[in-house]
Amino acid sequence: QVQRLESGGGLVQAGGSLRLACTASGRTFSSYAMGWFRQAPGKQREVVTAIYWNNDNTWYANSVKGRFTISRDNAKNMVYLQMNSLKSEDAAVYYCAADRQYASVLYGRCDYWGQGTQVTVSS
Repeated sequence: QVQRLESGGGLVQAGGSLRLACTASGRTFSSYAMGWFRQAPGKQREVVTAIYWNNDNTWYANSVKGRFTISRDNAKNMVYLQMNSLKSEDAAVYYCAADRQYASVLYGRCDYWGQGTQVTVSS
């Protein structure tokens, strides 16, 4: 099972790029679907993107489609979120999450969650 999820964020200027990385402990990481979520102040948490266990299937929220890319490296127990052309509205706390069911990730009902990392977009 996935035991811990950790990720890193940062500060970036509008129009810039940032890559978030999430590392998971546990020997069955490769069997889990993964997702990235975000929550801005005063807003509900929303799903940003999800990826199937074998990289074959991905999903993106319309607000990030064409700008963000999710990927994973099962050999390293890592999942990444490449964020390009960042906008002020992308600023939020970003969470990575894992669940055995891809549908559960899409609906934000994941068994395992990271602690969250702040992404700040300066103008």
